[in-house]
Amino acid sequence: MNWLAEAYPWIKALHVISVIAWMAGLLYLPRLFVYHAGTEPGTESSETFKVMERRLLRAITTPAMIASLVFGLLLLTTPGIFQQGWLHAKLLLVLGMFAMHGVLSRWRKDFEADRNRHPARFYRFMNEIPTVLMILIVLLAVAKPF
Repeated sequence: MNWLAEAYPWIKALHVISVIAWMAGLLYLPRLFVYHAGTEPGTESSETFKVMERRLLRAITTPAMIASLVFGLLLLTTPGIFQQGWLHAKLLLVLGMFAMHGVLSRWRKDFEADRNRHPARFYRFMNEIPTVLMILIVLLAVAKPF
């Protein structure tokens, strides 16, 4: 475990970098859905959005989520970390972020199969959820209010 203590700053930096990449995907994917919802299925623009959404999720968002999870789990090995109340609230919000990732993945599959059931306005609203979660998570992690 001594190597973990020595690597802590590097693990933390890699965690922050991977979270930034994950958030980029979680913020951009619903915006793509907003534009995709305004296209007719089968059109060239609809097919282009499908490619963009799939690549964003598979090449950036999901790998960044996995990296965030791995580095976050390593950070949880810090002695005494579970006695801090802010961490419990943060972990609950992080679960919400994982749920949002899953929902966005499901909607991407719906678009892929031309089964979108929501208007663009719905995706505009849903685009705010990762933002709110991110703000609360950062406030808890930085300010450690309790």
